[in-house]
Amino acid sequence: MRGIGLSPRPDVAARLLAGVTVPDTPLISRAIEFARERSEPYLFNHVMRSWLFAATLALLSQTAHDGEVLAVSTILHDLGLAEGFDGPLRFEVEGANAARAFALDEGIDERRAQLIWDGVALNSTPSIGLYKETEVALCTAGIGLDWGGWGYEALTEAQMAAIVEAFLGSR
Repeated sequence: MRGIGLSPRPDVAARLLAGVTVPDTPLISRAIEFARERSEPYLFNHVMRSWLFAATLALLSQTAHDGEVLAVSTILHDLGLAEGFDGPLRFEVEGANAARAFALDEGIDERRAQLIWDGVALNSTPSIGLYKETEVALCTAGIGLDWGGWGYEALTEAQMAAIVEAFLGSR
C-alpha cells in the first residue's frame, strides 16, 4: 500500500506544501487537478486546507494512515457541490460516487476506493466519520477543523497561518 506511515515513506516521494510534508504521487497530483478544474476557487482552497489540516493532525497524533487515501478523499470531498456532479442524492453521496469513480479510473483497488467513498460521504457527519477507519476519521477531522475550527488548538499559530495563507479563500 502506498503512502502509509507517520511521515512519507522513503519509497513514496514527498513535498512540502504550506509547511506540511505530504506524499507527492501522481494520483494525488491528478486529484488536485481534478478538484481545481471542477471547483470554484473558494471551494478548492477549502479542500486543500482541509487536506493539509488532516495531514498535520495525523502527524501530530502519530497516526499511521494511507496518505493517498487521505489526500484523495479530503481533496475530493466537496465534488457534490460542483455543477458537474449535482444530482438527486445528497451532495455528499453525489460527491462520494464521483470520488470513487475517479479513484477506480485511476486504478485504485476496491477497498481503498471504498475508504475514499466513506470519507467523502461522511465528511459532514462527524458523529459517524470520526469513528470509522483512520483515513475517514482524519478526513473528517481535517474538514471539521477548516469548516468549523474543531480541534484548532492542536496546531500552532504558525501551522494554522501557513496553511490558511497558502490557500486563502472563504471558509
